[in-house]
Amino acid sequence: MSNAVKMDRRHFLRTAAMTVGATGLGVVTSADAQSGKATAAAQLATEGQMPSLRGVTEWLNSKPLAAGELRGKVVLINFWTYSCINWRRQLPYVRAWAEKYGSQGLVVIGVHSPEFAFEKNVGNVRWAAKEMRVPYPVAIDNDFAIWRAFKNQYWPALYFTDARGRIRHHQFGEGEYERSEVVIQQLLVDAGIGVNPGLVSVVGDGAEAPADWNELKSQENYVGYERTDGFASRGGPIPDQRRPYTIPAALKLNQWALAGDWTIEKQRIVLNKANGRIAYRFHARDLHLVMGPSAPGTSVRFRVLIDGEVPGTAHGIDVDDQGNGRVMESRMYQLIRQQKLIVDRQFDIEFIDPRVEAFSFTFG
Repeated sequence: MSNAVKMDRRHFLRTAAMTVGATGLGVVTSADAQSGKATAAAQLATEGQMPSLRGVTEWLNSKPLAAGELRGKVVLINFWTYSCINWRRQLPYVRAWAEKYGSQGLVVIGVHSPEFAFEKNVGNVRWAAKEMRVPYPVAIDNDFAIWRAFKNQYWPALYFTDARGRIRHHQFGEGEYERSEVVIQQLLVDAGIGVNPGLVSVVGDGAEAPADWNELKSQENYVGYERTDGFASRGGPIPDQRRPYTIPAALKLNQWALAGDWTIEKQRIVLNKANGRIAYRFHARDLHLVMGPSAPGTSVRFRVLIDGEVPGTAHGIDVDDQGNGRVMESRMYQLIRQQKLIVDRQFDIEFIDPRVEAFSFTFG
């Protein structure tokens, strides 16, 4: 990860429910969009010309695209990285907009700018785009050329460009979906293109389901020593050294700890021997862990407990009701989705096999 690029997704877990775009958006309502009238009266600020798309490592789902050939089209640029829970929850809307407005002059381009090293692997991104049903063109931005050209700082980020190639609006983080769609409709109308009235109806499921913001009291937490919070194993994290760790008798809310033979590195933790464990005290409906096998092509068995018991109906989509699962790809795994009263709980994951690496916890 380049030190020249600011990468902090946690901001959106704290503020996504109230995030708004920072442009000079005038009076735009869903009623304006649905009637097809009065949208021209709303004022969208001009934030400059859309930068070039030079420096792309590779294109997926499309031939190479250039900013010049997109003139006359309304363009939506979506910065993403495939392990990001905030982007996963935004994806159903972007997918629905691409489907509804693609034949009306909207071009959606996903710019994949990787956070973790495994996300630089184009094969991994190709797998993720297929698995997560990303149908629109994807620019692989491994060197952050487009990220820097847009002066972007966040995942996910949306930039809305009019038919003259001018950026007219942006949205950082989750939320504001109705407002974003109204902007798309307005830019299409301003380009002389009629739009179908109404807004898309989206129901996200699995990892794409909206967070339970009222119960979300645990924020994203990286487990590498560079940015972790709340590590409670005795002696603290020892950077880049293989050593045994133990879990204390009790964890406070948002503390976590290790048991077994681990190496804590800058971005990740790596299990060296079988039966290593991670414990986390959390308060949220959902718990996810970004992890993968240390050696590509291998798999690692694990078992999840919640308050010392098998999860039952609280299991996530990547485990069964007995808490059993297997790490086979480097990605985000949903391990807990609670169906009952949300309170402080202790999560434990034990890896039956060695050579697994973990990167961050996220919640929803």
